[in-house]
Amino acid sequence: MGSEYDSTRPREEVRSPQCNHCPSAPVTTDWQGFVVIMHPDRSEVAKRLQIERPGSYALKVNIR
Repeated sequence: MGSEYDSTRPREEVRSPQCNHCPSAPVTTDWQGFVVIMHPDRSEVAKRLQIERPGSYALKVNIR
């Protein structure tokens, strides 16, 4: 999953290999494309992707 952007946190914290929504989930740097959801309650894309929190999300994670 790509890193989530949050302008309120220090830059080095944003690049940490941990999901902000689910810290125990594994993360990867091997992904393609992303979507930014600002208002999930008003977004058809967020509903389709089952996203409930604002943030940046990877669209395709490459599994090897």
